[in-house]
Amino acid sequence: MTHYDAGALSKMTAQLDENGLVHYQLPIGEQLIDMNALIGKKITFDYQGKIACRHCSRVTKKSYSQGFCYPCMQKLAQCDMCIMKPETCHHAQGTCREPEWGVKNCMVNHYVYLANTSGIKVGITRHTQIPTRWIDQGATQALPLFRVSTRLQSGLVEIALAKFIADKTNWRAMLKGSGETVDLKEKAQELLPEIAAELEDIKLRFGADAVELLDEPVVNLRFPVEQYLEKIASFNFDKTAQVSGLLQGIKGQYLIFDKGVINMRKFGSYQVALTVEE
Repeated sequence: MTHYDAGALSKMTAQLDENGLVHYQLPIGEQLIDMNALIGKKITFDYQGKIACRHCSRVTKKSYSQGFCYPCMQKLAQCDMCIMKPETCHHAQGTCREPEWGVKNCMVNHYVYLANTSGIKVGITRHTQIPTRWIDQGATQALPLFRVSTRLQSGLVEIALAKFIADKTNWRAMLKGSGETVDLKEKAQELLPEIAAELEDIKLRFGADAVELLDEPVVNLRFPVEQYLEKIASFNFDKTAQVSGLLQGIKGQYLIFDKGVINMRKFGSYQVALTVEE
């Protein structure tokens, strides 16, 4: 039996190998645990009843925005509503909570993409978050469609596409299997004429080179899952301090046990210990 010391949870990091397989590591405090190696084993998480803000380390009874205390959630730019709704970015108005953070994270190249998660969806991500964003969403296929200069512009393109396809993932459906392979290139060709007018409006507003149509290959991703669940039940550290079971796989930011799943990203900054039965 292997015991890992209690520490603060962070979202799983992940890399895509040359064969398209996702490899996961779970940070617990200073420890970085190879989660792929634990699939097929019984593992147990014990929540210690403590949450410490990942920005200021303040002890908080409740985690906000996946790991922050309430004051930090109120003041940090990365917790602002415009992160969830990029079309509302207000950096240009001079009202960004942290202008320097905004310059580094929002006033940089972003990609608008199509992905196959629980079906075809549109999404956006910074250039530095490819393929991390697709992995976090549990996408089995992804296609970069446009490159734009700012987060605001990406949000406007996303809104145009969201009139015709989903912009959210049905996480329960995503966790029930790999889904059917779809032709993302064909779907892109169907969508482009539908948003032509909106794209022209964006170019008139921000410049002719504001939106660049890409010709990229489809990226295929495989997740380390031995067996999916027919019925999805969620574990929650706020309700059950101990989460235990046979680890059957990992997809997105979810650990798939034999009797349920847990979204590790949701419990950022929770202090937990991990035990693995060899």
